[in-house]
Amino acid sequence: MRCAVVGGGAWGTALSDLLARAGHDVTVWAREPDVVEHINESHANPRFLAGVVLDRNVRASADLCGAVKGADLVVHASPSHVLREVVRAAAAGVSRDAIQTIATKGIEPNSLLLMGDVVSAELPGRPVVALSGPSFAIEVARHQPTAVVAASENADASAAVQRVFSTSTFRVYTTDDLRGVEVAGAVKNVMAVATGIAEGLGLGLNSRAALITRGLAETTRLGVALGARQETFAGLAGMGDLVLTCTGALSRNRAVGVEVGKGRSLQEILTGTETIAEGVRNARSTVALAARVAVTMPIAEAVHRVLFESQPPAEAIAGLMQRELRAERDE
Repeated sequence: MRCAVVGGGAWGTALSDLLARAGHDVTVWAREPDVVEHINESHANPRFLAGVVLDRNVRASADLCGAVKGADLVVHASPSHVLREVVRAAAAGVSRDAIQTIATKGIEPNSLLLMGDVVSAELPGRPVVALSGPSFAIEVARHQPTAVVAASENADASAAVQRVFSTSTFRVYTTDDLRGVEVAGAVKNVMAVATGIAEGLGLGLNSRAALITRGLAETTRLGVALGARQETFAGLAGMGDLVLTCTGALSRNRAVGVEVGKGRSLQEILTGTETIAEGVRNARSTVALAARVAVTMPIAEAVHRVLFESQPPAEAIAGLMQRELRAERDE
């Protein structure tokens, strides 16, 4: 299959390598000239995925429309806040029947749309599939066993993505709950910031486990309110990805939270950092979306107050512990 990967960051590069090693024809578009040069000349992306030798059949291009032209499968791996801009710029080159695979996790600012909705708005009529689950890019690129889920309301499209991406080290399941998978993928980054903050404060494993479990509960509430199925949040895109992002040393969102918990300012932490911590951006979008559908998300709200309203992290944790007592299943 001819595949185009839009985005030359760590995840886009890892997926490009995965597809090429599976025997597909792969072109990756990157905005950065040095990324294009390194992939084409040295089969590496030291800027975003250092230490990995890429399959020699991965080609890189700085021509966005040229990269997607004629592709049977387009993989979108741009950061959430620029996804619409990039998809709109690529639209003229995207085939009418090309499957659009969403590898970006997030909620668009202002519109509060999920990534699949953004792509559908810019590329109407194309089948949309979200690819999500516990999957650090570097571990996928190093061929360590990984399991994810392909979600689409179009069963043929999700089955096609399952076949295209599946290898001996990358196992893909399918589901028709696109909305649930996308909500889980977006909000888990906010929860990872929360667990990082707790760690930065010096809190222990009890605190982490409580935040992960209650974070899953409020993520599920938001998803169900938006039409998702509850059981999706117990799967790979829900609990699986949440645990990885909240506990893994490679998690950028957790790492940002740790530094915030230690008392550093958000501006100081993010200055000079190229990699995106989506949980910071999506804290705003998550809280706004929850308010729109009247869902209570106390952990997400606490993260928002710490990041953007100067609430001391210890005070935010204390506020969560002092909330009105209730039954565990009480919303």
